[in-house]
Amino acid sequence: MHRILAIIERDLRRFRRSPALIVISMIMPLIQLVVLGYAFGGKVKHLQVGVVDQDHGMSAVKLKEMFQAVAANARTFETTPYPDETRAMRDLRNGTINGVVTIPPQFSRKVLAGANPRVALIEDNTDQFSSTALEGALNGMLPPFNQSSAPSPRMSANAALSVVEIYPYVPYIQYLLPGTITLAIFVSAMIGGGIIFIDDKARGLHEGYLVTPISKFELIMGFTLAGAAKAIIAGLVLVSCGSLIAGIPDPFNLARAARMLVLVVATALALISMMFLLMVRVSDPLVPRAIFGVLNTVLFFPSGAVYPTEAFPAWMKVITAVDPFTYAVHGFKSLVLKNTGLLAILPDLAFLFGFCIVAMAAATLLFRRTL
Repeated sequence: MHRILAIIERDLRRFRRSPALIVISMIMPLIQLVVLGYAFGGKVKHLQVGVVDQDHGMSAVKLKEMFQAVAANARTFETTPYPDETRAMRDLRNGTINGVVTIPPQFSRKVLAGANPRVALIEDNTDQFSSTALEGALNGMLPPFNQSSAPSPRMSANAALSVVEIYPYVPYIQYLLPGTITLAIFVSAMIGGGIIFIDDKARGLHEGYLVTPISKFELIMGFTLAGAAKAIIAGLVLVSCGSLIAGIPDPFNLARAARMLVLVVATALALISMMFLLMVRVSDPLVPRAIFGVLNTVLFFPSGAVYPTEAFPAWMKVITAVDPFTYAVHGFKSLVLKNTGLLAILPDLAFLFGFCIVAMAAATLLFRRTL
C-alpha cells in the first residue's frame, strides 16, 4: 500500500504544478456547458413572418389579431404585412423573412359557411428548427381560432388529451449538465492514468519503477487511483458549479450531493481504468493525443448526453449498450434532473464498478513490466 500511495502522491504533486491541466480539466467543460446549453437549448423566437391578406374580412382580421397576440406574448414570430404574395416570396427566398402566411380570398365567407377554410403557410425549410417552431406555433393557434369562430356545443364527442408533466420544465442547459459532468471526468481520465505512464516512458522515468519491487498490479492501481482522484475533483467542481450555472433547484442538497459523490467515484474509476486498458501497450506519447477526438466522438455522443438514445439506429445502440458514458449520463440525469435515490441508479453503478474491475484485470494481464 505504501508503494501505491507513493505513486499517487507523485502524480498529484505533478498535477498541482500544472495550472494549465487544471484549467483544461475543470474550466473547459464548464465553458462547453454554457455555450452548448444556451446555443442549442433555447426556444426559437422572433421569427419573421410575412402576412398576405387577400380576404380583408372579419375572420381574417381576427386571425391577424391572434398573430399579434403571439408576437406580444410567446414571441415565437413577428408579422409583417405584405400587399401581395410575390413580394413576400421574394423576401422569403432572400432570407429576409422565415415564412409567409397567406389568407386566401373568400376566407371569411368560408369560415361563416363552415366550408373548410384554409390558410397557407409557405416556409423556408432549409432551417428545420425554425420551420418546425413556426409550424407548431401556427397549428397551436388555430384551435382557439376555430372555437371562437363557431358556436360552442354544450357537449362534444371529440376525444381530448390532457398532458400532465411530473417534473418542472427542464431547459436544455440542465439536460446537458449530466453529460458535461461525465465529459469533465473523461478529460481528467485522458490526462491521467495510463497516459501519465506513457509520458514517463517517453522521458525514461519509468525505469525508476522497474528497479523497485513494485508489482504490475500495484503500479496500475497507483496510476489509476491517482487519475481517479483528479477526475473526482473535476467531477465535483462540475457538479457544484454546473448546478449553479444551469439553475438546478436546491443544488447543495446534502443527500443528493452524497449520492452524486458515489456516482462520480464510480464514473472516474471506470473511465480511468478504461484509458489504462487502451494505453497499456502504447509507447508513443502522440498516440493518446491523436485518438482523443475519436474517443470523444465515439463515447460522448452515443451516450444520450445531447440527444435521446431512442432515436439512434440499431448499430449505434450497440455502442450505447457497452459505453460507460451511457450509464454515467443516465445516472447523473436521474440524480440531477429527477433527484432520485441510489436504488434508481443501482444498475448504472453496478455496470461502472464492474467495468472498472474487468478493465483493471485486463490491463494487469496485458501490462509488460519491461523497458
